[in-house]
Amino acid sequence: MNAVVSSSPILQTFDVIDRLVGIAPGSALDRLRAQREQARTQAQQSYLALFAPTDSVAGHFEITDRFAVAAFVAGLHRQPDVARFYAKALAGKGVAQAIETEVARGAAQGPYGRYPEGPLRVEDEAGPVYAVDDAHRAVFGERLSAGLAHAHLLVLHPRDASPAALQALLDAGWRTTEIVTLSQLVAFLAFQIRVVIGLRALVTTSA
Repeated sequence: MNAVVSSSPILQTFDVIDRLVGIAPGSALDRLRAQREQARTQAQQSYLALFAPTDSVAGHFEITDRFAVAAFVAGLHRQPDVARFYAKALAGKGVAQAIETEVARGAAQGPYGRYPEGPLRVEDEAGPVYAVDDAHRAVFGERLSAGLAHAHLLVLHPRDASPAALQALLDAGWRTTEIVTLSQLVAFLAFQIRVVIGLRALVTTSA
């Protein structure tokens, strides 16, 4: 992927969740979050660890690719504001627009997939298998295209996670440590989005 970081959120010092919710310093929600200062700090540090890692731990999972995955995941969670926040770090080559289009292509109700043999099999639900469109694969490259497909798997059909899914990443050039980081990034976005939704609900309730 040849995109470059432009006006990246990682260069800012603000608390990301505060920014996504619109929490002003000294507001009621600011005071509420201050009561859980450790949780607030850890959430911000998790964001920085994933999106502003030191060179020694960044590996080959490029920062622009991380923001692209984050924008895609937020879109799959039907959180356009969060998706736009991460997409702002993408510039050039139509990457942001391509991600937006891929979100529309990969959107599904979910979660779906098949459980192992047992009583939970009654809850099996079929769903589409996602792959990046060929035209956008040329924009993203094989590595990021495989990463987006795996992110879609984790978000919408985690029941179907398998050794074959991991092998697809390895075949596309992902290293084991980078696959771990990819999974952590998807999990963090799910957490962050739920916190944002909860805090926004409090804003609505108190309005």
